[in-house]
Amino acid sequence: MPSFPILQRSSEEKILYSDRLTLERQKLTVCPIIDGEEHLRLLNFQHNFITRIQNISNLQRLIFLDLYDNQIEEISGLSTLRSLRVLLLGKNRIKKISNLENLKSLDVLDLHGNQITKIENVNHLCDLRVLNLARNLLSHVDNLNGLDSLTELNLRHNQITFVRDVDNLPCLQRLFLSFNNISTFESVCCLADATSLSDITFDGNPIAQESWYKHTILQNMMQLRQLDTKRITEEERRMASVVAKKEEEKKRESHKQSLLKEKKRLTINNVARKWDLQQHRITNIATNQDRKDSDSQDHCQNDGSTISAFPEETGSLDSGLTSALQGLSVTDTHLVEVDGDTLSLYGSGALECLDRNWSVQTAGMVTTVSFTFIEFDEIVQVLPKLKIKFPNSLHLKFKETNLVMLQQFNALAQLRRVDQLTVDPQGNPVVNFTLWKYYVLFRLSHFNMQKINGTEVTQNDMIMAERLFGILAHVASSELPQYHLISILGDARKKQFRYLLETKGKKPGIVNEENNDSKRLVGESTNRATLNYTTRDFYNEKLEEIKEKKKFCKMYIEDLVKEATEINMKNEALQKLWPQMFIELVRDAVMEIRNKNSYMKLCLQQITDQK
Repeated sequence: MPSFPILQRSSEEKILYSDRLTLERQKLTVCPIIDGEEHLRLLNFQHNFITRIQNISNLQRLIFLDLYDNQIEEISGLSTLRSLRVLLLGKNRIKKISNLENLKSLDVLDLHGNQITKIENVNHLCDLRVLNLARNLLSHVDNLNGLDSLTELNLRHNQITFVRDVDNLPCLQRLFLSFNNISTFESVCCLADATSLSDITFDGNPIAQESWYKHTILQNMMQLRQLDTKRITEEERRMASVVAKKEEEKKRESHKQSLLKEKKRLTINNVARKWDLQQHRITNIATNQDRKDSDSQDHCQNDGSTISAFPEETGSLDSGLTSALQGLSVTDTHLVEVDGDTLSLYGSGALECLDRNWSVQTAGMVTTVSFTFIEFDEIVQVLPKLKIKFPNSLHLKFKETNLVMLQQFNALAQLRRVDQLTVDPQGNPVVNFTLWKYYVLFRLSHFNMQKINGTEVTQNDMIMAERLFGILAHVASSELPQYHLISILGDARKKQFRYLLETKGKKPGIVNEENNDSKRLVGESTNRATLNYTTRDFYNEKLEEIKEKKKFCKMYIEDLVKEATEINMKNEALQKLWPQMFIELVRDAVMEIRNKNSYMKLCLQQITDQK
């Protein structure tokens, strides 16, 4: 058994300090045996080196115990001190709150400056008014139920990130949270329901550096009288109310924008799925057709897998936005969006927006038009409208539009002007052609294009484009009939072209040289104009029209041949029967006039009957 010092006081000391004993700064390492002092009410062991609480279980009348600034690692040896009201254990080495079950009369508990990481084992202290846990290692505040008399809670200089259960303290008036890691009001929102709270501190936390800090606290905690040790004025409350309303409007607008953004994402996903299904269906039709045309070939397996261009994202959303999205319709098959100077069209149904009555300001502001998940042949049909509705559109973007051949770029020549062209490789196989950019520059040379897919167009690019495709356009125009060539040109070009044809032979000197130059200049434009593009639908319509005409002509010719054949057969039959018919006609006539008187009477009788 270890030996303990025995405390003995003189009679004078006992009389002078009958109910208190101070052993401050005595370099004690253990608690001495205090014998014959059962009447003590106050015991002070401040600033010693005590490592364990012991030898005081006989002091059952003790009310005040001060063990501040020692080396105690565990709360123990207090189970018999049922009358204890003040327990001061600050600046020790305690790691856990424990062994306080019998101290139900505690009024003040000071555990600041220890190594406590969790609030626990205090729920039975229903008479506790002051709890000091400053300068510990707390990361959160909870488990405070049962502290019905607590009026002051000191949690300064910890590592707290969120607070809970404080609203369950009916008498709490002062809460000190200075110098922690609280960064949002949501992490301490329970404080708004602490109706008795009048004094609170947040200084030294990240939240205190925010511009909205003071206004948000005052707006949500109307019961406060003091914030960060400063008295709250009525003017501050009024300003907080005004700012809070603005913040609420801003929050609602932000929520609305988030909702619209999510709706846009869902709509684009829906359009993408529809596009994938459509492309898969077209692929199946083409595959089936190939199978019909190649019955003798081996059976080929068709891959039915599809890849969505915009896969569903499973990003986390806040609960409010999630509940709002429950009633969100995701059946939209197209999307039209104007963002700054860009008009974005998703899905073929979006092309109908070009028929809207766009305001002059909005239409004039649009300089970029983006097409996504729309067949290029459908886009071609609305290009004239695009030229009229958005005269300042200089940049065209195509993504998932089935640009598969160079001829399709010919359709863009009907626009007013194009400075930039962006063709995304996704859904546009034509980009895989090595010379596609040069063909675009050649066919749309009258636009003086500046950029293609974000790359600057140089003079060398223009020269190369002319070298590669100039002869192609010349061959196309030379093989085209004159009537067809004139039908391709516009009205102005028609007049100019006819003028060139009519001025042949006039003034063989200078005039002929001018005509040659004009022919050359017009010829370049004409050559390009012959490289036009006919959409599949238009081509199919023409094909059907031609089939109908062929069918009509065939039936007409067949009817004519049939009628001519019948006439010829009748003529041949007449030639065979005519000699015998002639003989019978002559014989009948001779027999009728054989008796002249009888014939005359018969004729007169016929005349009379006719009258």
